[in-house]
Amino acid sequence: MKDLSLAHQSIMLAIWRLGDNAYGVTIRKQVAAVTGRTYAYGTLYNILNQLAMKSYIQKRVGSPTAKRGGRRKIFYTLTSAGNQALKTARQMQEVIWKGIPGREFEEG
Repeated sequence: MKDLSLAHQSIMLAIWRLGDNAYGVTIRKQVAAVTGRTYAYGTLYNILNQLAMKSYIQKRVGSPTAKRGGRRKIFYTLTSAGNQALKTARQMQEVIWKGIPGREFEEG
């Protein structure tokens, strides 16, 4: 399993947090709310496609709506492989930071 970048992790966690309401616009807003980073839609969809190719997320096409001019939303969900990749990434962060107290980085 390849390591996940912080961008991949933040997008996957946004999908997890959003549950059944995870589509491009809501994912972008969730990532911005949590991290303060705003991804361009091209960048976001590129990362979503990468994650789908790795089988970390699945795409599902929603029903067309009149509000969207008959266009369909693409919804995303985490797969079991995606859940495992996030667990591994979290464990790696915990190992890296183990034994380093937060106060070491405070300006004195």
